[in-house]
Amino acid sequence: MSSGPALDDVIHSPTRLRICAALDPTTGLEFAVIEEGLGISTSLLSKQLRVLVDAGYVELERRKQPVGRPRVWVRLTRRGRRAFREHVAALRALVEKPLT
Repeated sequence: MSSGPALDDVIHSPTRLRICAALDPTTGLEFAVIEEGLGISTSLLSKQLRVLVDAGYVELERRKQPVGRPRVWVRLTRRGRRAFREHVAALRALVEKPLT
């Protein structure tokens, strides 16, 4: 077996992988932006974010607005960013050298 990067079961789910990919190049995104960008329902996004929060990969922040309801911002934690990048490296390694 290889001692390289390992796949992460938490991130490997297609929706969670897409969430992490959207968050990786940013300092954070508003919940609604992720929801619209990924074309998923509020409930699905909430459930998938809960898994990422429970793993310590994502943090949620409620920001009050001058008018209207507070908005939720989502960001990868350091741990989450590292886990995502290691997962991507493991996927690349798998594709580049599938039998090593």
